[in-house]
Amino acid sequence: MNRYPLWKNLLIAIVVLAGAVYALPNLYGKDPALQISASRAAEVSELTRLEIETALDGAGIRPVGIELHPGSLIVRLADQDAQLTAQEAVKKSLGPAYVVALNLAPATPAWLARIGAEPMFLGLDLRGGVHFLMEVDMEAAVSKADDRYVNDIRSLLREHTIRYKTVSRLQSGGVGVRFREADELAAGMKLIADNFQDLAVTRVEGGTEEFAANAVLSETALTETRRFALQQNITTLRKRVNELGVAEPVIQQQGQNRVVVQLPGVQDTARAKEILGATATLEFHMVDEDHDVRDAEEGRVPAGSRLYRERNNQPVLLEKQVILTGDTIIDAASGIDQASGGPDVTITLDGKGARIFSRVTRDQVGKRMAVVFIENKTETVEENGVEVKKKVTVEEVINVATIREQLGKRFHITGLDSTQEARNLALLLRAGALAAPIEIIEERTVGPSLGAENIERGFHSIWVGFAAIAAFMIVYYLSFGVTAVIALGVNVVLLIALLSLLQATLTLPGMAGIALTVGMAIDANVLINERIREELRNGNSPQASITAGYDRAFGTILDTNITTFIAGLALFLFGTGPIRGFAVVLCLGIITSMFSAVMVSRSLVNLVYGGRRRLTRIAIGNTAWK
Repeated sequence: MNRYPLWKNLLIAIVVLAGAVYALPNLYGKDPALQISASRAAEVSELTRLEIETALDGAGIRPVGIELHPGSLIVRLADQDAQLTAQEAVKKSLGPAYVVALNLAPATPAWLARIGAEPMFLGLDLRGGVHFLMEVDMEAAVSKADDRYVNDIRSLLREHTIRYKTVSRLQSGGVGVRFREADELAAGMKLIADNFQDLAVTRVEGGTEEFAANAVLSETALTETRRFALQQNITTLRKRVNELGVAEPVIQQQGQNRVVVQLPGVQDTARAKEILGATATLEFHMVDEDHDVRDAEEGRVPAGSRLYRERNNQPVLLEKQVILTGDTIIDAASGIDQASGGPDVTITLDGKGARIFSRVTRDQVGKRMAVVFIENKTETVEENGVEVKKKVTVEEVINVATIREQLGKRFHITGLDSTQEARNLALLLRAGALAAPIEIIEERTVGPSLGAENIERGFHSIWVGFAAIAAFMIVYYLSFGVTAVIALGVNVVLLIALLSLLQATLTLPGMAGIALTVGMAIDANVLINERIREELRNGNSPQASITAGYDRAFGTILDTNITTFIAGLALFLFGTGPIRGFAVVLCLGIITSMFSAVMVSRSLVNLVYGGRRRLTRIAIGNTAWK
């Protein structure tokens, strides 16, 4: 009686042991570290490692360890002072071709890392970091859409040989088109309405313009343009954050035109701003083959052309007219060029871009076309001992090739320096440029020391609560109280293991969830113990009372946990930010408490009181005998 089969005991032991192993990495903490990654053309290699070692040695810094990973390099340091000094030395040594970000690297032993055991992530309030509230300029997004329609309408009218005076963006919003004759006005309005479903085309009545029409975005199109601008900016920001090596960043929409960005562990606010502000795109220009590039170098640049530089600093003269921009790119993937064996990027255009590109390349077969890479970013530079922010635009020709045939929706870009650059370029193009200007309207920094203090206080409150509950249970329920406390400890270990396995982010509300779980988990054991005491008072034998206590209390325990789980699920589905973090811990805690309070405690009681022996007395408070 009161015996689990061997397989069930083994299963419980395996689950508890696995939980202890996967919770273990959280005891090792994290080391202050530098994360070095290539910005574009460079690659992180053993040569980079040697250069970093030399720079650190010159600065008198001895690293705890240097680890080379695919695409990045981690330098572990003794403390945060050494981390900041090392960052300056490494930045100066490597130059702008590399991103040197401050980070915290897990100090998990290799044998735990090999089985996928990693510590849980800590949120901004526990780990420290930066919080930005950004506002998207929606009017600029609409103006940018109007500018695109200006170019598209011009091209459309030219294609169909409809004569017009001007096509320009209206101050009040929309596009104004002036025609020469009434029949041209009618044909132009019909053509615009047929090809641009998002535009409401109306004739301008009265005034000085006799043959004029306005094309204005419909309300549905305006809403969609604003929504797309916000979503594209969020996507771009996510890609930018990747360069910082931030674990579990929070990037989410707030309201109709704002974005919240939280970067736990980031201590370099200036660097975070630089990365968030950086965007990249491409422009396609025809090479000006009618003029001499040497004359342009001497200052005699033709009116319709502009002088650019290639990667090797060779001058190249391009026509000013932009054939295509990165706005029409819907996908980009890096790969290997089959002809040359070098890295390339496969570009996929949207329908509009494909039509333009097809028409231009059809008429320009045999001529040369250039791809210009444009990156806009904000850099912090030191001038006269003062840090100054400067907006920098990097424009360079990455590819010049002869058009061999008419191109369509998909084509390849070659001439890249490395596979790493191809991957980065594809990533930047997929993210695209910011669809609208974005401004930081609120900035908060949580220091690592404040985060450490929050962790200390949070865990202190959890352990004080645990100790108080343990003391009460042992004093009131004696040996059954001891089993309940052991089961409660198992519950905490399993909860931490689950959070670590899921790589969930622990915040202060999450720590409150752990404390609440500890208090709620003991309720199940109280119900079981009181049920056993009731059975004993009714005259049942100790063995029968134990069986009845667990069996009859299970229904009540299940009902209360299901209702709490539903409440936690509602918080997760409808809550945001910290509320969802609290809900995750609460729901996981309910699952682990059901297992520990019912199965683990029953297994321990069976080991102590189970078997074939006849019991005359059990230690469960003042009802300790039959």
